[in-house]
Amino acid sequence: MHQDPTAMEDTWLAQAKRLLALAETGQHFTKDPFDRERYDEIAIIARTMLADLGRVPLSRIDGLISEHAAGCATPSIDIRGAVICDGRILLVRERCDGKWAMPGGFADIGNSPAENIEREVWEEARLRVNARRLYAVHHKARHPYPADVRDFYKLYLLCDVAGEAFPEAGPETSEAAFFAPENLPQLSLGRTIEADITAAFQAKADDGKMTRFD
Repeated sequence: MHQDPTAMEDTWLAQAKRLLALAETGQHFTKDPFDRERYDEIAIIARTMLADLGRVPLSRIDGLISEHAAGCATPSIDIRGAVICDGRILLVRERCDGKWAMPGGFADIGNSPAENIEREVWEEARLRVNARRLYAVHHKARHPYPADVRDFYKLYLLCDVAGEAFPEAGPETSEAAFFAPENLPQLSLGRTIEADITAAFQAKADDGKMTRFD
């Protein structure tokens, strides 16, 4: 399912992120010292714009492009797992903000998406799961998450519990529990919004449904 490419994220914020990506890619590949000066200046302008638009310190903008990208600016990848048992979904309480989210996080290099989410669910909720299928791929900027100076693809995998479903908090979480969709706790909206949970239940109900993607 495609979304309106201009939806959700402020146009200026989207353009500033794109400008920084182009500048950093140019910095990496150019051999001309005069072009490098121009790319350096463009990068400074883009970082300043992002800091202003995102209302964050300028220092936070440094390092948005990961070193392993080898000069090709690409989105970060956030993977989330939908673990549903008896009509309830697994959520974990983040220590950083005290709010709740579907388990997951940044994808680690060297692991597949399935390996990443199976590890994340174990680390955050102490449940062993098997990733069954990918049910959604979202560009974060095109959905109603809070504005973010970083750029993300969010992958959602439906997971089955491999054993008993008794979650416990992990090192990065303070609680882990199952919740009914009509009784959700306060969500950590930068990580999970209610639409993510609705989509998870829809995917669980219709396992043959097409993967949603932007």
